[in-house]
Amino acid sequence: MTSLIRKFSTIGITDTSVVGGKNSSLGEMFTQLSARGIRVPNGFATTADAFWKFLDANEIREPLKLLLLKLDRRNFSNLKEIGEAARKLILEAKMPDTLSEAIVSAYKELSEDESPAVAVRSSATAEDLPEASFAGQHESYLNIQGKSALLSAVQKCFASLYTNRAIKYREDNRFEHAKIALSVGIQIMVRSDKACSGVGFTLEPESGFRDIIHLAGVWGLGENIVQGTVTPDEFLVFKPSLISGKRAIVQRKLGEKAKTMVYGKSAEEPVINIDTPLEKREQFVLNDEEIMKLSDWAMLIEEHYRKPMDFEWAKDGISNQLYIIQARPETVHARRNPLLITEFKLLEKGKQLVSGEAIGSRIAIGIARILDSPKDAEKLKTGEIVVTDLTSPDWDPVLKKASAIITNKGGRTSHASIIARELGVPAIVGSQNATTEISDGQLITVSCCEGKTGYVYNGKLKFEENKLDFSDVKMPEGTEVMLIIADPEKAFKLSFYPNDGVGLLRIEFIINHSIRIHPMALVNFDHLQDKEAKKQIEILTHHYSNKKQYFIDKLAEGVATIAAAFYPKDVIVRMSDFKTNEYANLVGGAAFEPQEENPMIGFRGASRYYNDLYKDGFRLECEAMKQVRDEMGLTNVKLMVPFCRTVDEGKKVIHVMQQNGLVQGKNGLEVYVMAEIPSNVIQADEFASVFDGFSIGSNDLTQLTLGIDRDSALVANLFSEQNKSAKLMIGMMILRAKQAGTRIGLCGQAPSDFPEFARFLVDHGIDSISFNPDAVIKGIENINKAKKTQKNITKTLQSPLNHLM
Repeated sequence: MTSLIRKFSTIGITDTSVVGGKNSSLGEMFTQLSARGIRVPNGFATTADAFWKFLDANEIREPLKLLLLKLDRRNFSNLKEIGEAARKLILEAKMPDTLSEAIVSAYKELSEDESPAVAVRSSATAEDLPEASFAGQHESYLNIQGKSALLSAVQKCFASLYTNRAIKYREDNRFEHAKIALSVGIQIMVRSDKACSGVGFTLEPESGFRDIIHLAGVWGLGENIVQGTVTPDEFLVFKPSLISGKRAIVQRKLGEKAKTMVYGKSAEEPVINIDTPLEKREQFVLNDEEIMKLSDWAMLIEEHYRKPMDFEWAKDGISNQLYIIQARPETVHARRNPLLITEFKLLEKGKQLVSGEAIGSRIAIGIARILDSPKDAEKLKTGEIVVTDLTSPDWDPVLKKASAIITNKGGRTSHASIIARELGVPAIVGSQNATTEISDGQLITVSCCEGKTGYVYNGKLKFEENKLDFSDVKMPEGTEVMLIIADPEKAFKLSFYPNDGVGLLRIEFIINHSIRIHPMALVNFDHLQDKEAKKQIEILTHHYSNKKQYFIDKLAEGVATIAAAFYPKDVIVRMSDFKTNEYANLVGGAAFEPQEENPMIGFRGASRYYNDLYKDGFRLECEAMKQVRDEMGLTNVKLMVPFCRTVDEGKKVIHVMQQNGLVQGKNGLEVYVMAEIPSNVIQADEFASVFDGFSIGSNDLTQLTLGIDRDSALVANLFSEQNKSAKLMIGMMILRAKQAGTRIGLCGQAPSDFPEFARFLVDHGIDSISFNPDAVIKGIENINKAKKTQKNITKTLQSPLNHLM
């Protein structure tokens, strides 16, 4: 029996050749990690030897070999016929008594229940290896009960070694068919039909960022999430915060979860999909304690295997216990060099057809081909774009011909997403209506380079493609190179760019795109007069009884995502700097913003934070920053006050921040100020006594030095940081900061556009320069060139304004 059956308790990771990658990993976890608290459902596996004995007892090993010799290996025109014939040979064979008896005996030992429900899963002897990573090539069966149903499921798994997709997969990977056996894992079912299940990665699956755990979950059995039938809940957990015992969940996303897979009522239909009740769609499938538990387990699994892993989890709705039901090495990013990046950028915008979750960051242009099923494969020409409802492993041979994939359903962990990453093509999943909004044969552009949301545009749009190699980038000494970032969705990818941290995090993007509501409209929600605004706020915040908390949580998650991506490097967060006309455009904002003739120099920045018109809104910003720093443990976040006109105003803001729980110096908190007004330069030494650092905002400082409204096209041609007066102000600011012993940086485009401007900053001894990501390589080149001829501008250079001090 032992040569035919192996219990999980006798299986280890070295048994891949005996029971396949999936089952050897299950045995490894069951024997090695159960003692560390990870629950793995018990089970057993048929061996490769059992599979060979099955073939030999029925004398079909040689017929299978001969059948595969007839395969058209050039065009695979007869793949369907060959696959059907091979499966028929196995399905019509008789299982040897010795094997069936061994299976039934092991099945009885699994549980006191006479016919326990089990999951029956295939595990080929070459499946889930790093060089052969396409999981899901063979069949699995859930909620199998009773001896006859079990034996039938095992034989169906044997036959699935010859599914069309599995045959094509082995051909593509040059595996010899006759040397691949199939092991079947039989595992006690976790009653997730009465609870939830999902998948996880011990890295961020889009970028490969290693310090994130990504969890996704749905109600009911996990097949819905794997097949992409529903959009799951998603959670991002930051490993360093998890290790330090802090609040480690940096991001939550509520999925639609429209369907729930549960047990069926007959052997012919062991599982069925039902509509998820509305109240459950509006709930997260996991609470914080469960998210942390799974994340702890994920860390243990990764530590044990010494590599990034992806895994499947399930919650038993009867015992309310969590289980790990599969784990295998992550293979997409394991094979990639994170320092080699291809960057895509759209050069024009077109008519948007649909949008969904972007998988990858590429752009593809091609003819859309709407396919209902893999049976339509002959309609698809190489390089065309597949548009369909959802995909499953049966689609794999078809998708290899596609330049992009678009689905109505699914999320980041769906089959379409996984295959797109494997193939290196862009995909847009969960678009809802791609098959109706896109016409068959239509020329389209698929863009996944604009963040986590992907867009499909009509026609052929111009774009550029740049290959970046960061491995040879030499970072300058003495001048830090930092990034300017606004979009949390791009943070993990951008973390691989050469950098010393984030010199400017603009929270206005998060407020505009994630929150969308004026903070004072949330503070005064019960008294809002604008019925339309109130209705919109209700829709956006319907999960929050406390409307203010919505703003705090959303802002905290956005900032935390960026701070986590660059941890432990500094991330300097500029507090809000909308102008009144920009604030008024937020939902409910018009009621709380005054009309101004020139908002650029009006009620903005520091002046708002202590004013009765906005101080309660600023309190929400402070609460969010407290959450990020104190609760999540992201103390690499520094704060920055924009447009601070006077020293007294700076002191007022510091006092207000203290009242709101952000105490300068406590828990390492540093508060910087933007140097963007001439008064900041003239009284730099006094501002230095209030703040911990300066960041020159060259745009505002230039416009206020030259008296130019940079929003006015009539005088825009006069605007230049290279102007002698503007450079004099910047130079004076750097020197005075140096004299005060205070750190100073600059944020702007000029140091990358103009080598002489970078040299000017370096000569003056600036501590850091912050660039937009697409300019950072050029910026580094300019700084390094400047370093070779650096002059030391010392205190002997006196400001012409000294006589006014």
